Amino acid sequence: MFLSYPILTALLGMLIAQFVKIPIHFFTSKELKWKLMFSTGGMPSSHTSTIISLTTAIGLTSGMYSNEFAICVVVSLIVMHDATGVRRHAGYHAEVLNKLLIDFNRLIETLKNPNLKKTEYRDNLKELLGHQPMEVFFGAITGILIGVITYHFYPF
Repeated sequence: MFLSYPILTALLGMLIAQFVKIPIHFFTSKELKWKLMFSTGGMPSSHTSTIISLTTAIGLTSGMYSNEFAICVVVSLIVMHDATGVRRHAGYHAEVLNKLLIDFNRLIETLKNPNLKKTEYRDNLKELLGHQPMEVFFGAITGILIGVITYHFYPF
């Protein structure tokens, strides 16, 4: 399937950023986690890398003063703000809720009241949803690099 340069660049931005999370995590924790390839959060931000790769591609092909580039810049800012704001705080909320469930189950155990049922144990809420600003920054750098490098190798 032949993909346009902007779509190819965006897909590469996502795939490369997701893959790079594995060796970065390994070097920082000495733990090899292949499931990071399909998870959210972490270094670098793949959402940011994806949208910035697309924005770079549109800027290089349509021009920095085009309407398409302006749209991409605005959407990029929204994605990066969401990654460091809303999604990161949702991760904090998930962490608190997971702790509350553990504490509630402990309370039920200590009371040992036969009328109180122990709550079901469920999978913990995902806590790594958003990004630290540095992770978004490196996602943007990754996206720009992928957009520029792909531009030089794409057969126009």
